[in-house]
Amino acid sequence: MTPMAQHARPGRPRHTSASTVPADASSAGTAREQILDAAAALFAEHGFAATTTRMIAERVGVRQASLYYHFAGKDELLIELLTTSVRPSLEAVRGIESLVPDTASAAAALYLLASVDVETLSRTPHNIGTLYLLPEVQQERYDSFRIERQELQEIYGRLGFRAARAEIRAAIAEPRLGELLIQVAEVVIQIRRTRRPDAPDADAVASSCLRLCGCSDAAIDEARSDARSLLVGA
Repeated sequence: MTPMAQHARPGRPRHTSASTVPADASSAGTAREQILDAAAALFAEHGFAATTTRMIAERVGVRQASLYYHFAGKDELLIELLTTSVRPSLEAVRGIESLVPDTASAAAALYLLASVDVETLSRTPHNIGTLYLLPEVQQERYDSFRIERQELQEIYGRLGFRAARAEIRAAIAEPRLGELLIQVAEVVIQIRRTRRPDAPDADAVASSCLRLCGCSDAAIDEARSDARSLLVGA
């Protein structure tokens, strides 16, 4: 979706380089944030296997040893980056789900979930979602990410099943519907390969999720409107 990366510890002074560190370092985020951003860029450019911690340290302008004060290694970096593509959406909708007692509001909640998820995926550094299918991500050390993504998928399934028309519920089991819905939202990962997603993309994805559940255009319009009040209520 191995524990999350540990809090930064005091370490050696950072080694600066004019070619890798902005003149105004304070505007570029903390050292930890810069390391994450550099790792995301290098994973996207060269692939996970070909990227080394030395390359990441050089991109940021720190000693390789200093990098290890923030992260145990590149696996921990990837886990934290992948988590940024799931956790904001998950945290946003955990409370929303309890506000949907009927089918109509379930449709609004699903619309809101898909919209939030698109925003989350649109903001991940260097489109890190492209690394979901890496063989390494299937290893046990990545369980924390996969567990959170699975929880998000299950919420998609529950909301989608409650919002779906009877014939859809008869044809598609809740877990499978969740799989389909989260894949619809994650199309934004592919969109980012060619351009920056925008508000119409978020609406198109959220509306497509509801259409997959058999919702009519009128029901989608109502869900779009009601989603705003759900967000305020959460």
